[in-house]
Amino acid sequence: MQVWEAVLLGFIQGVTEFLPISSTAHLLVVRHLLGHQHPEDAFTVVIQLGSMVAVLAYFRRDLLRLICGAWEVVRCGAKRLSPDGRWALLIAWGTLPAAMVGYWGQHWLKTHFFTLPAVGVVSLIFAVLLASAEGWSRYRRRQGRPERQEADLGWADALWIGLWQACALMPGGSRSGTTISGALFVGLSRAAAARFSFVLALPIIVAAGLKELYDEYRLWRQPVPALPQSLFASVQEWSALAVGLVVSTVVSYVAIAFLLHFVRRHSLGVFVVYRLGFGLSVLMLWYWGK
Repeated sequence: MQVWEAVLLGFIQGVTEFLPISSTAHLLVVRHLLGHQHPEDAFTVVIQLGSMVAVLAYFRRDLLRLICGAWEVVRCGAKRLSPDGRWALLIAWGTLPAAMVGYWGQHWLKTHFFTLPAVGVVSLIFAVLLASAEGWSRYRRRQGRPERQEADLGWADALWIGLWQACALMPGGSRSGTTISGALFVGLSRAAAARFSFVLALPIIVAAGLKELYDEYRLWRQPVPALPQSLFASVQEWSALAVGLVVSTVVSYVAIAFLLHFVRRHSLGVFVVYRLGFGLSVLMLWYWGK
């Protein structure tokens, strides 16, 4: 991979990871257009670690809450928890669905959903679901029902949103798009839904990225002829990965700030329209390229 391609992909990852439009889908499509033979390889997953660095920096106070809460759970158990301890358990509980699906279904997902037609169809389906969630949120406000905040979340709510996050393992689903949709359906405000979505993404993306790095290290030490070469196989490859990570980190930080500002004042309708257009474009690209 050339350095300019890594810069482009890092920029796309940073812009699309936290906007509800699916970073993996955009990376797969752009890498397909660039002529990469294996657009589903580890680069597409590992580059997401740059976005997680941005989340850690932006939500450092929330991260400190998670660490303190997790330590409290380890030290005192799950009884009589402080708000921080309860928050840590809610994040862990919400992470379980995606962790289980990712662990046992990773190969199946890459085989069946990392293709252009699958990306197009999934993008269209979850665009409609995002529109439905936004419509439900507006209906609740018209009925005078108060919007819930993060402190109002219960165990069933966290599991429900976690199930939506598991759907984002299909490219085109969008991690932020699916989790924000799930959060809106249980009555969270758009701002609270976005914040919970970002923090919930931390464990699963960090785990997935580190696992891919470990797999690439093993592939580098013991190459498999049937698989693409490891990201560590040459200076050019790992240099491109490093450049992509730096670019995605910087751009992701800006994207987080933009989305949190945007959702306080505007609906998510513009992203629904974009996703519908994106899904249709991907399907046409696939049809004409057959």
